[in-house]
Amino acid sequence: PCLPTPSKRVPVGPQWVHEIKHDGYRLLVRRQGARVRVFTRRGYDWSHRFPLIVEAIARLRVSSIFIDGEGVVCGDDGVSDFDKLHSQGWDEHVFLYAFDLLELDGKNLAGLPLAERKEQLERLLDASPAGAVRFSTHVRGNGAEVMAHVCDAGQEGVVSKLADGVYRAGRGPSW
Repeated sequence: PCLPTPSKRVPVGPQWVHEIKHDGYRLLVRRQGARVRVFTRRGYDWSHRFPLIVEAIARLRVSSIFIDGEGVVCGDDGVSDFDKLHSQGWDEHVFLYAFDLLELDGKNLAGLPLAERKEQLERLLDASPAGAVRFSTHVRGNGAEVMAHVCDAGQEGVVSKLADGVYRAGRGPSW
């Protein structure tokens, strides 16, 4: 998967979008026909661990899809709780914050700008009954202000991405 490059400062400018960094497991979810598989960042198949995600992706009205996201369990305050997630006692409650759409109905979208991929993903999830797969919203513009609000809310941090960036595996300057 595409990986963020750590930074002490949040990038500034309208070319950047900023998303909440949820404290969870990075997951790549692939559906081909009726088969849904959930992979970790390192390639382990955890489909058996996260049935809500598998069921939600299976209900999407698509023939194939590839989504990048973060699997999380949230506490009563709505903030992701990594201890619950890591305990494996909450696996049946894990849902996906989907932040990128890499393929849809056989069309590779990785070469499109991030903003276009996110628009397609948001439309798809808005039109579906897939509550265990939620669109990870973003804010465009002032990264420092976004970071301050995210920290005040008790979140882990921010992932900033170039709105016109294409999806490339590994670390790079666009994340």
